Amino acid sequence: MNNDVAKHYLKNSSMHIININHAFKNIKSNIIVDFIYIKDKDIIIMTNNVACPLDLQKIKKCIKNSLTTDVDQISTPRLSQSKLYLKIIGIPYISKHLNV
Repeated sequence: MNNDVAKHYLKNSSMHIININHAFKNIKSNIIVDFIYIKDKDIIIMTNNVACPLDLQKIKKCIKNSLTTDVDQISTPRLSQSKLYLKIIGIPYISKHLNV
């Protein structure tokens, strides 16, 4: 995504948080968006729980609806792959090197 587009999105982040949370409420999801920031030209959306694929698609749809840019610039939403992040939020991470 273009850095200028991401910065423009961030300027209205409180409005976007409200819109995304409203969309989650409509589908009866327990996900709540906490905050939005930019890292390496990407829009990072932090939530209270791990999002399921339906939640990720809802986030992508909300971003597409709010941006006036080429839809192809929006990458597929994905979950963090950081082991540290998974440990902090309490998700058991099993390494393939452990003999469990």
